[in-house]
Amino acid sequence: MSSSTVEPTLPPPDRTTPEPPSREPHLARPPHHPPAVRRPWSRLADLAGLVDAHALALLRATVGIVFVGFGVLKLFPSASPAEQLAVDAATKMTLGLVPETVLLLSLAALETAIGIGLIVGRRLLRPALVAFFLHMGGVFSTLVLLPDAMWQPHSPAPTMEGQYVVKNVVLVAVCLVVAANEWARHSRPRRRTAG
Repeated sequence: MSSSTVEPTLPPPDRTTPEPPSREPHLARPPHHPPAVRRPWSRLADLAGLVDAHALALLRATVGIVFVGFGVLKLFPSASPAEQLAVDAATKMTLGLVPETVLLLSLAALETAIGIGLIVGRRLLRPALVAFFLHMGGVFSTLVLLPDAMWQPHSPAPTMEGQYVVKNVVLVAVCLVVAANEWARHSRPRRRTAG
């Protein structure tokens, strides 16, 4: 009897056999890459983008909060440092015909309403802006109506009370920006949809 050995046949070189899938999928993870390190200025850029996207709302809200705060202070006797100054100016504007208590409560209500209108926006924004600019006209008139309280003697420099009034130019500038945006937004022609 002759013994013959059978040699295994190999597949042709152009055919490849697929590798069997791994029975342990948790071992076949992609290589680990360390997380990218964010530089501090990229976070600042993200913050700047966020502020830029909400700039007008931020301006409205901050001025509104200031007005609500100052308006509410006037509801409590002697709580506002500008209380007497506001009453004196309003008394001169009304020729002394309105009692001081009524003037103070009216100013408190007006400032609070302006603040709420600026914060809420929407339909309240336009009336709040009109009231704001009228109110600022009254505020700046104190520079003329109460010169002894507003200006230092023999000097063009404002007193502490005068500085309290003059700093309102910042609020006026902010509300001018808000008003310009509001006016531009509503003055754009609306596109008509074809139908």
